[in-house]
Amino acid sequence: MNWLKKTMADVAGTQEPIYGPSAIQPVTAQSPNHSVLTRDDLRWKGMNSTNVENQVFYVTTASGHVVMAQLIYSNVAGLHTTCQFNSKIFYPKDAAGKPTKEHLWCSTPLSNFQFDDTKHSVKADNCSITLSADGNSYSIKSTVSKDTVVDLTFTRAAPGFVAGADGTSHFGTDPQKPWGSMRHAIWPRCHATGTFTTRTDGPLDVRGTGVFVHALQGMKPHHAAARWNFCNWHGPTHSAILMSYTTPPSYGSTVVSVGCLCTDDALLWAGAQGASVEHTAIKGDPDVSWPEPGAVSYKWAGQSAAGKEVSAELAGDLGQRTDRVDVMAEVPKFVKQIVAGAAGTRPYIYQWITKLTLKGTDGETAINEEGDLFMEATFIS
Repeated sequence: MNWLKKTMADVAGTQEPIYGPSAIQPVTAQSPNHSVLTRDDLRWKGMNSTNVENQVFYVTTASGHVVMAQLIYSNVAGLHTTCQFNSKIFYPKDAAGKPTKEHLWCSTPLSNFQFDDTKHSVKADNCSITLSADGNSYSIKSTVSKDTVVDLTFTRAAPGFVAGADGTSHFGTDPQKPWGSMRHAIWPRCHATGTFTTRTDGPLDVRGTGVFVHALQGMKPHHAAARWNFCNWHGPTHSAILMSYTTPPSYGSTVVSVGCLCTDDALLWAGAQGASVEHTAIKGDPDVSWPEPGAVSYKWAGQSAAGKEVSAELAGDLGQRTDRVDVMAEVPKFVKQIVAGAAGTRPYIYQWITKLTLKGTDGETAINEEGDLFMEATFIS
């Protein structure tokens, strides 16, 4: 019966059998706690089986805007590949805490998508993401949507990293023959320059501090994770990043969290053994019945490469959410096909932009720094 359920789940996207926590080999169990990225670690995988792979660039700008550029490569059952370029602009808030303008979201399918010979860069008609020869910067250009024309340069400051030896959690009852995977490669603190040019406002200077994430879900996304949390916080001298997901009951509702604390030139701490997130207050969302958080606590703790004890917490009320995204209403048809037939799958992304203070210690040095938080809480199933 489990074999039949698994086969149906692979083909139709229905709920998987209950395998238990032993059917995931999380990156939290790998040693060392993190590995520094090289240029070769930034290759696209371009898998031929069902997967969703994406590169996303977030910038907290000097002007108070938060912007995002993302390219998604998706494959359904090895039969159909589609690529999408997304961008989003969040406008600054006024004195009352309300956005000065409604956010601008653009999502456009790409034509004639292809990887370069080494899979470090990608291009399509009117869109490209190019990794520099030294592996330290990306150039993101897109004119696929006239609503937002993107011309962005992302330069790495702190070292990039993956958790563990290779950044990958594996799914499957036989560790030697996994049937799925999850991987995150992160540049936690970057310097961004460039413009997002809109029809109504013209060029917006997006100079600021950002984070880059290259993520691969090497299976149906709703089979890999039921919930997500993402913390993207930048202060004048520090950045704090945390990416956390909880598997469905099929894999024991296992929590995998990857994060780091860094400055412009150093990873103070990075990895998966010591990062955590808690929703400390629940506001709730009666419209769609998900437990929207009202307050949050992110924590990081571990030992630096220099042997110093490092710990920090980012905690507080979130205030009014910035946006709630009904994923199934926004995503293109090919993603809907991935989750077709999945009972109880109702993905919503809640987003906040607010100021919180990072408090902690780096060895004998205290950390107490106010900065800008962009946070997401995603509920899938």
